[in-house]
Amino acid sequence: MSDLEIRPAAPEDIPAIVAMLADDPLGAQRESPDDLAPYLTAFDRLAEDPNQHLVVAVRDDQVVGTLQLTVIPGLSRRGATRSIIEGVRIHADERGSGLGTRLVEWAVEESGRLGCQLVQLTSDATRIDAHRFYERLGFDASHLGFKKAL
Repeated sequence: MSDLEIRPAAPEDIPAIVAMLADDPLGAQRESPDDLAPYLTAFDRLAEDPNQHLVVAVRDDQVVGTLQLTVIPGLSRRGATRSIIEGVRIHADERGSGLGTRLVEWAVEESGRLGCQLVQLTSDATRIDAHRFYERLGFDASHLGFKKAL
């Protein structure tokens, strides 16, 4: 993967990121690639927050992967800082290539560099293949997650 660059996302990457977010059965129900305005607004908020790291993986000038890394200082665990990996997506043409592993490994390494003592993530309960993927990378399914739409 020496031809791969992982870098901070830029506004011009938003169409490719949103296309990847929408490219699965769950994403197709909740994403709107035809209206980028809310995504660009969200990007501006992320760019202003030093604890948010939206990155893209680029190969041959094409965005082929993305994830968001959020750093959260806290009091629990003796004042530990943790990170959350969110929105991991790989372009359909790259799935199975090892790119997902490389992106998540980057996020774990970056979390350590940023002083985190814990890396966590959630995965939709229906994404069984993703659960196996994260377990292979050393993540433990230790908690049950809850969400409430507002």
